[in-house]
Amino acid sequence: MNSASDPLDPSPQAPPFGGVPRGREGLILQRGGEELVLRKSSDRFTVAPQQDPDSAAANYRHSAGLEQLLRNLPIIERLPIPGKAFQEFQVSPTALEETMAQARNSSDTRYVSHVYNLHNDPKARVYLTDEITVQFEQALTPALSQTTTAALGLIYDKPVEGLENTYIFRVGKTAQENPVKLANRLMALPDVLLAEANVVVPSQSSYRPKDTLYPQQWYLNHSGSGRDLSINSHIAAEQAWDITRGDRSVVIAVADDAIDISHPDFQGAGKVVAPRDLYDRDFTPLPGGEADNHGTAVAGVAVAEETGTGIVGVAPGCALMPIRTTGFLDDQSVEAVFNWASDNGASVICCSWGAGAVRFPLSLRQRAAITRAATKGRNGKGCLITFAAGNFNRPLNSTVEEQGWPKRVLTGVTTWLNGFAVHPDVITVGACTSQNKKAAYSNWGNELFISAPSNNAPPAIWLEETGYIEVPPKYNYRLPGATVITTDRTGPQGYSTDNFTDAFGGTSSACPVVAGVIGLMLSANPNLSTAEVKRILKNSADKVIDRDVDPQFKVNFGTYEANGHSQWFGYGKVNAAKAVQQVQQSAQGPAKPQQEYKVASNQVVALKDASTTLSALRVSQGGLVKTLAIAINLEHGYLGDLEVYLVSPNQDKILLQNRTLGRRTQLQATYDVQTTPLLKRIMQRPAQGLWQLEIKDYAATHNGQLKGWQLTLGI
Repeated sequence: MNSASDPLDPSPQAPPFGGVPRGREGLILQRGGEELVLRKSSDRFTVAPQQDPDSAAANYRHSAGLEQLLRNLPIIERLPIPGKAFQEFQVSPTALEETMAQARNSSDTRYVSHVYNLHNDPKARVYLTDEITVQFEQALTPALSQTTTAALGLIYDKPVEGLENTYIFRVGKTAQENPVKLANRLMALPDVLLAEANVVVPSQSSYRPKDTLYPQQWYLNHSGSGRDLSINSHIAAEQAWDITRGDRSVVIAVADDAIDISHPDFQGAGKVVAPRDLYDRDFTPLPGGEADNHGTAVAGVAVAEETGTGIVGVAPGCALMPIRTTGFLDDQSVEAVFNWASDNGASVICCSWGAGAVRFPLSLRQRAAITRAATKGRNGKGCLITFAAGNFNRPLNSTVEEQGWPKRVLTGVTTWLNGFAVHPDVITVGACTSQNKKAAYSNWGNELFISAPSNNAPPAIWLEETGYIEVPPKYNYRLPGATVITTDRTGPQGYSTDNFTDAFGGTSSACPVVAGVIGLMLSANPNLSTAEVKRILKNSADKVIDRDVDPQFKVNFGTYEANGHSQWFGYGKVNAAKAVQQVQQSAQGPAKPQQEYKVASNQVVALKDASTTLSALRVSQGGLVKTLAIAINLEHGYLGDLEVYLVSPNQDKILLQNRTLGRRTQLQATYDVQTTPLLKRIMQRPAQGLWQLEIKDYAATHNGQLKGWQLTLGI
């Protein structure tokens, strides 16, 4: 759409931006329907060079001119941002504004911006780009563009695939404010549902590689004899391998810092498919930096080949798609990971990482990228996406009173949110130990889906000055649990000096265990839907129980509620043998419905600010659900505040509507398995019982009413 004849695409001149915000709105970041408070760094800023898409000579002149400018500025340190078109610079706090002004005034800079930190999370850096994503109530026209985005100095770039009426704009030459403030101005317009500045946040791996040596792969199978080993703390891989050891047609994508595909355990015909390096923008995702060790270890746990030497992965017969990430979590980087994996035939996408931030809601585009892969990938059956829960011993999405962190890096009431792990389309994986206990570091909560064996170690948090730091004094003793053996970079670099390491673990190691089990399941039956895989994982998991009290919070969540879920273990510890056996035994597909059954409520229910509202319907008809549709009629002052869930009689909780409706006030919609694939989880489950509609209001600003809803079941 970027053509001279396109009325929405004027000449792409991208200027400097990032002036000092005037007013509080300049420090509020719109993010996934939430508002995050930003604080300016006192001594850092970024510069992007001017770019001419049609002239390499002009770009050379700009680069040379920018280098000359930088030599004349009082810069303490230059900090390149790998894979990004801008650089970070450190100056004295007293010289920050004057230095930025000089850089902005240069014709060789495309934009200049402050560096920001998230409020109450000072170690989470946020870098601005010159992109803004805008979702309109209606399709964009030249007239609408002129009165909204063009009036603010924004330049149309392109639409966002898969999101209706959603477009990407760039900060134009006439813009007077930074993208964060411009997004807030757009949010105030009646035609705009959502507006988000595209920001760059460094990603952070979820592992904690500091534990004792245990030279066996106990997590695959063991007899129960040996130090720190409890009966059945493994995943029973050998029994699963009696059915399948994996098939090359099932591709497990590992997205991480880098993967050493020259390792002997990643060799073999058809073993490595569609490799991609998003960091260096080529197709050889090999480790580059000294610390690029994580991805090789993750890949080994999942798919290391049977070679007669070394180790063996959970699914040794499956193929590996190695994806080296950019190391950052801006919209484009996240889209690139999931689009590449989905478009190139991945069946499973393994993500042992999360944001380097305490509270990180996903942006509109990031949520959409994951949903596209989970619903459109694998030829329409959906990719299975596993995410590590994280290693802080903190809730995935809740508030706790913080104390005891080194250097008081966090203190007081703190809201933790792992936006990737709570996405409804992912499988979030926690860690349990060789003694069938919760790993001390493993994050927890209602969103945790399943657990897998890993090491044991103290919780840790990233401190930029020193790296991962243990939490004293709660964990100043040896924590029982065996370590994980996996592949390491070949040669002297890596976690160890040979090709394998036992210095690995965390939920980063648990996550590829589950990815490998899913690989075995899909090898046994490649036609399984994402919902069927999740249902079998859930039903086949071992209900491990931990009655020990958490030493930090003095609580215990190691047992299971009536719905079979534990906040510490999800639906239990993954069992490869039971899962693959259930795949073999599963029916080919649901029978056609014999009868349609409808039940409705026309009772008006008030939706109160910042609270959860429930409305229930009772189904007396017996039989199994074969088709399902939910019709909803509600009104609310700002639908972007709401999430709507369906809760089935067996307590399956399905997100029907997320917080993407923005300023709309009326919702009259019907949800079925075509529009909401997660509803497939309820297929072939008992229809009889209490069905509930759960509506969560996340803000104390608007009221509303549920006017009625109807449930239509094919039984």
